[in-house]
Amino acid sequence: MRIVAAMSGGVDSAVAAARMIEAGHDVVGVHLALAQSAATLRESARGCCTLEDAGDARRVADRLGIPFYVWDMAERFREDVVEDFVAEYAAGRTPNPCLRCNEKIKFAALLDKALALGFDAVATGHYAQVVEEPDPAAPHGVRRELHRAVDPAKDQSYVLGVLDADQLARSFFPLGDTVKADIRAEAAARGFSVARKPDSHDICFIADGDTRGWLARRLGERPGPIVDDEGTVLGEHGGAHGYTVGQRRGLGLKVPTADGSPRYVVSTDTRTNTVVVGPEELLGVDRITADHVRWCGGPPPAGAVRVGAQLRAHGEEHPATAHVERAGGTPERLIVQLDARTRGVAPGQSVVLYDGTRVVGSGTIAAAGRVAG
Repeated sequence: MRIVAAMSGGVDSAVAAARMIEAGHDVVGVHLALAQSAATLRESARGCCTLEDAGDARRVADRLGIPFYVWDMAERFREDVVEDFVAEYAAGRTPNPCLRCNEKIKFAALLDKALALGFDAVATGHYAQVVEEPDPAAPHGVRRELHRAVDPAKDQSYVLGVLDADQLARSFFPLGDTVKADIRAEAAARGFSVARKPDSHDICFIADGDTRGWLARRLGERPGPIVDDEGTVLGEHGGAHGYTVGQRRGLGLKVPTADGSPRYVVSTDTRTNTVVVGPEELLGVDRITADHVRWCGGPPPAGAVRVGAQLRAHGEEHPATAHVERAGGTPERLIVQLDARTRGVAPGQSVVLYDGTRVVGSGTIAAAGRVAG
């Protein structure tokens, strides 16, 4: 098969490209230029898409003896990921830009361009596994399923939960059966200069990690009240968009609780520019409604099904029951009933459903609450 290997300049994508070559594929390396003003150097382990990263990717491609190209997708990334991120926070939601990047850039824009140029599929350095199962109803009699990686500490199936069956059919994740330490050892054995390069983390387009400050520069300061669940003013904030449900630090409250217990952000309302705080027990929710539903590698479940629900990229899996609601011609909604209450669930986050290690699908959380009693 003719494969586009997405090469970020890191160790994972370097080894992924090498493994695809060894599997007998015709591989071309592609680095995505996502920053409109790429920095020359990385800031510690934060950020990505610097000129240094592009150079690292090119050196790996040269060592592998494969063609290498840089594809400029900065404008598409700005529109589909960065502007979406800002708009979601402005609306009082907490988005996950990595899921949006996978959905809109790496497995849409990149994959679409690769297919248009005659390639068959895309390979990335994500830690996840694709398992093929016999299915007479699927193309070529085989259904491809997305499963967790063997390394639970590096598993990235959560941020891939937005892939649909067509995208999954043209995606390869050659690192899913290996732990990270072995990937670094393999990179060193192959003579890759990136073998000890630190992993990038946090939000790639906020290199200093200061999300609140970054948002304030784009949305402006909008001072407003921080109140308790009875409406008593406890402090002031610089903009409700800078806070998320479950947040404890950085509240700057002027009125402490009687017993000294901490308060947490319970909800935000960008229309009234109000942040509501309260005790930890007010954070617990067990019913989640999600929209923008995506089914990964198979049709939606019929009726209520037992699933594991993951609410954060590296969060625990919660036992739950899920079903789909449809009303006339409106888009389907996903209803997830958790067996036990959990805290810190915010609109805009994603819920990804699992059946064992298999990813069933995902949705963007629209609301979270409690079942009476």
